[in-house]
Amino acid sequence: MSATADMTRTQKAAAILVAMGKPSASKLLKFFKQEELKALVEGARLLRTISQSDLEKIVAEFEAEFTEGAGLMDSGDRMDTILSESLSPEEVNALMGIDQPAAVEEGPPPVWPDVEKADPVRLGAFLGEEHPQTAALVLSKLSPSAAANALLVLEKDARNEVVKRMMSMAAIPDVATGIIEEQLRARLLAESATRDTSAGQIRVASVLNEMDKDKLDEVMQDLERSGAPDMEALRSRLFAFEDVVQLTQKARVALFDSISTELVTLALRNAPPALTEAVLSSIGARARRMIESELGQGADGVNAGDIVRARKAIAAGAIRMAREGAFELPTVQSAAA
Repeated sequence: MSATADMTRTQKAAAILVAMGKPSASKLLKFFKQEELKALVEGARLLRTISQSDLEKIVAEFEAEFTEGAGLMDSGDRMDTILSESLSPEEVNALMGIDQPAAVEEGPPPVWPDVEKADPVRLGAFLGEEHPQTAALVLSKLSPSAAANALLVLEKDARNEVVKRMMSMAAIPDVATGIIEEQLRARLLAESATRDTSAGQIRVASVLNEMDKDKLDEVMQDLERSGAPDMEALRSRLFAFEDVVQLTQKARVALFDSISTELVTLALRNAPPALTEAVLSSIGARARRMIESELGQGADGVNAGDIVRARKAIAAGAIRMAREGAFELPTVQSAAA
């Protein structure tokens, strides 16, 4: 008994379309109604291998010419191919009765661009209070420059731990990432949106750092009495040459290791003995002897302005190194303290 005897007319039509190939079938498909196309697709999925002789019988029944001599294999898959290249995905889904995915409710906007814009000092301070794994995840989401600036704020031990965790970090579950994003919005970005005074503090600190130590202390005392906000944050950005005595020995060694003996000698002209000893005790024996020899000759003929500029250059170097995470600056004490 011929295999075509059990085939419906829809299956026979699907067989002919598949046999025609994509170019011709694609043109014909546009003339079918949606119900007819759906029936054709369902018919094609039920087709088995059709021999050449059975195919010729089908063609004869429809009184059409057929020029390809090969039998048909995987008719359902080939019909899928024809449909996909002839109709849009939406049309195919509608044809097959596939429900369109429901519109995904938009969640909160991405948090990471705003985190990158945060002040590196404040971001670093925020991460310093978090678990190293949390800090590693946050930094791994940022651009290299933003992550580097925040890393420099962390203490050396914490920084090393965070970097190690960033290097070995595996895929983080979306749930965990979402929790951290919410914390960043609530604790870091919300505070920024409410009041971000870091830019103003930087501007004020750059002005105050140009003042002599006595004048700086006087201004800070006046600000204290007037109730100026964020005084602690402002103090963390201030440093004068005279504050070298408040640095740890390790910090002083790191600072003066990169400063020429000529600049150190100039800055120590007319300096108090305690300050001079604090500096000299932080440099090598040979450099110390050279500086002491120069200082022993007095400060006659040395321009006072050059001394001030040398001291400001060293103070600026200390601020830069602290910003890079080499050490922490001491808190500038107001005269009222």
